[in-house]
Amino acid sequence: LTELKHRSDQSPFAVAIKSSQELEDYVPGASDLAKRLARRCWPGPVTLVVDASQEEGLLAHLPPEAQLRACPQGTMGLRCPAHRIVQDVMRMIAGPLLLTSANRPGEPDTKTAAEAAAVLKDKVTLVLDDGPAHFGQASTVVRVTKDKTQVLREGVVGQPTLDRLSQFTVLLVCTGNTCRSPMAEALMRRALAERLGCRMDELDQRGVAVASAGIQAMGGAAASREANELMTELGCPLDNHLSQMLTEQMARHADLLLTMTRGHRHAIVAAWPDAAERTMPLMPDGSDVADAIGGSLEVYSACARQINDAVAAHADAILKKLNPT
Repeated sequence: LTELKHRSDQSPFAVAIKSSQELEDYVPGASDLAKRLARRCWPGPVTLVVDASQEEGLLAHLPPEAQLRACPQGTMGLRCPAHRIVQDVMRMIAGPLLLTSANRPGEPDTKTAAEAAAVLKDKVTLVLDDGPAHFGQASTVVRVTKDKTQVLREGVVGQPTLDRLSQFTVLLVCTGNTCRSPMAEALMRRALAERLGCRMDELDQRGVAVASAGIQAMGGAAASREANELMTELGCPLDNHLSQMLTEQMARHADLLLTMTRGHRHAIVAAWPDAAERTMPLMPDGSDVADAIGGSLEVYSACARQINDAVAAHADAILKKLNPT
């Protein structure tokens, strides 16, 4: 590959790994932002360039030549390809793969196997033809530091999408997503906006997103009348709320899943074990939030007070994550 691409010792190849869970195996000190983007972008056409060391993690156990080609100057580009053949190959080998684009230096990207074979000629042993390139353009290469991203090469995923994928996402979870979790979502939005000194609809501009879902929700249901009435009085109405069922993608994308009960947490972790470290009860003491559905407005008020007290503590902790200094 080095000869084919005319690469110097200071020009690294991307390292392909099996999944986002392997990021910390190769980069033990990966930032929360890097882990967030890996979880949300992989498998997919995004290469994350992160600070790394040849002396840490699994990189330290690779042959010296591989270390040099992967991490020559204190950074390493990591990617998890989505193609099924690459995924199958990687499942059958112990280590990572080094990747490069199928073209010669300075020439346009090839989009078909025939184009690649014509350009690379006898420099490669095998060309697998699986039709035209799915996206028809290069992967996006992103430099990721502790709290910032910089696109080094424009590709499939643009900067606006990366900005959205970089947001810290809080997900409030109950059963039907019409009572407790919508109120918790609204109160969390209000608490974060107050602490950040912005409007609730400006939270995304401050790098944080808040949503809610239910583990048994029927999609498209409005919030209960009592919940909406109470939240309207508190300045955060639920007029536009529509219930949604918690999905694997939502659980994977969330940085923090706050459940109304211990049972909700158990259900999430049982379905998606990788979410265990990011999932916890809303109540700091681990107790359950009483279900107000079917109750009077007074019952809803008591439920909202219970939620609001817990939300305040979590909002403070989230702000520390967003502004660690």
